[in-house]
Amino acid sequence: MNAVVAHTSMLGEGPVWDARTQTICWVDILSGVLHQFNTRTQQHTSLPVHQLLGAVAVCTNGDFVAALQQGLGFINRDTGAIKMIDAPECHLPNNRFNDGKCDPAGRFWAGTVSLSEQPGAGSIYMLDNNLQIVKKIKHLTIPNGMAWSADARTFYYIDTPAYAVTACDYDDATGDISARRVVIRIPEKDGAPDGMTIDSEGMLWIAHWDGWQVTRWNPQTGEQLHRVALPVARVTSCTFGGENLGDLYITTARKGLSESDLAAQPLAGSLFVVPDCGFTGVAAALFHEQRVAEAV
Repeated sequence: MNAVVAHTSMLGEGPVWDARTQTICWVDILSGVLHQFNTRTQQHTSLPVHQLLGAVAVCTNGDFVAALQQGLGFINRDTGAIKMIDAPECHLPNNRFNDGKCDPAGRFWAGTVSLSEQPGAGSIYMLDNNLQIVKKIKHLTIPNGMAWSADARTFYYIDTPAYAVTACDYDDATGDISARRVVIRIPEKDGAPDGMTIDSEGMLWIAHWDGWQVTRWNPQTGEQLHRVALPVARVTSCTFGGENLGDLYITTARKGLSESDLAAQPLAGSLFVVPDCGFTGVAAALFHEQRVAEAV
């Protein structure tokens, strides 16, 4: 395991692998910066968006759809220019968008959270391919990691303070969800579940805030299968990348750590990679929207 670049984020999050350019992308939520590291050129670029930035996904035209502080929008990959789509919580100025990801059909899902983490103040929204935003789940506190099964019949998500992974029946044609149930329970001593990804065997990988680790779970049995230890406590999310999707990328945070914590964890906030980790990921879905090119 090693740090990918000599940069630390205050709240690194939302890693997504762009297979077309062989680039790992991630955000620093609190600094409002979108980071990209091209593994072919070994070039690290930073794109400030000048507002809180919860998550991004790659669009079919190569730009980004983003969960921003003020709503959902597109980010021009070259200039950082933002084209807002809509702000479904403009009436809730103390909320911001948090984690997000594309579903198998190319729709963008993203959750909201209260800046004070007020219980039940968050929701999960879906941005469909016609740029309509639909509220899918409400009364969440810190909606986080999302994943979909390979057969596109199950949607998984985390509400961090619940220390659990919830599964829903999922209709790929419509984005409808139903039959919510808890499939994994996380012991509190292991750290709070944060971001999440899924591998080619349908197993879930969970980052643990204040847990110093990423863990692998079987959602059919609720059993923990594997653990990757980190040299930092605040592990925020993970995804697979690399030419064969065999490299595990992990984001971390410095937020809230004391001076003594930082002295003991000098790499806190780094993006880490475990090359050839022994498992294979699933390619990230692109956001499909015919008017992306005109909108950005």
